[in-house]
Amino acid sequence: MSEKSKQVAKWHGAFKKATDFDSWGQLVEAVDEYQMLSRQLRKEGSSESRTFTDDQKRILSKVSTCLDLRSQALQASHGSSLEESLSLEELKKVEPMLKNLLNANPEEFPVQVSHFSPVRRPTGPEVDISVLNLDGEEEEEEETRSEGTTPTTPKPTSGSLLPRLPPEPAMTNLTMRIERIGLKDAGQHIDPYVTVSVKDVSGIDLTEPQDTPIASKKEDPYVYFNVDVEIQRHVEKMPKGTAIFFEFKHYKPKKRMTSIKCWAFMEMDELKSGPASIELYKKPTDFKRKKLNLLTVKPLFLELYLTLTKD
Repeated sequence: MSEKSKQVAKWHGAFKKATDFDSWGQLVEAVDEYQMLSRQLRKEGSSESRTFTDDQKRILSKVSTCLDLRSQALQASHGSSLEESLSLEELKKVEPMLKNLLNANPEEFPVQVSHFSPVRRPTGPEVDISVLNLDGEEEEEEETRSEGTTPTTPKPTSGSLLPRLPPEPAMTNLTMRIERIGLKDAGQHIDPYVTVSVKDVSGIDLTEPQDTPIASKKEDPYVYFNVDVEIQRHVEKMPKGTAIFFEFKHYKPKKRMTSIKCWAFMEMDELKSGPASIELYKKPTDFKRKKLNLLTVKPLFLELYLTLTKD
């Protein structure tokens, strides 16, 4: 494989990583990846670059613009929405052009970028693009607050919890009380909540995901919820390989977005009445449970209380 082919393959991998974050709802991570890849493509698409042909540079510039348009749309989604913004589905149409860059025709570019709102390029210090690592995982940046400053926070939410399932003969209802989560920087998280979802072995939703209300209390090293989540499928109707996922989310005022801090899950053989403490994993959430990286080696867990009731 030539050096150009290797570079294109890396870009394609970064594109997939960014769109995966986007599809999972991890908007902060998606924006970071989109902006990082856009800078690289914009650099190689410039007139000063001698690596690629003029047609290839035209494609790189258009892909970079699409990445910026999607990033702009995601950042606007937390406040006023854009009437005309690039959707994830439209962005994915661009993927083959990047993947097959060395043989692609710029005249066949699938998105008319001129139809969208002008792109606001990210501002700030220049970045040495040549040393950015597209293959590595970045540590979550620490959010700091200067004394006397008040970040703009989203409107508090009461959550989207659903009522208890109607009783059925010989069927078991599952109530999961989320008591608290242990984090080393618990008190720093703004408007934290947990999204609970039930998924099959392939990571497909079996029920509608539910959001808890914002945490009732933060007292290091814990964030307290003390809220009941009624699982929307009877235990006996859960297929083999089902797992229940918990994603701890919080608001980042600097980026005006909600981000996932960590996640946890329980499998069917763990569903027993009584207290449960389950391990926390680093993002991104892997609903297929293939890549599990502990968040910390400290004895900090998601603490639950399960109630199984058979009617």
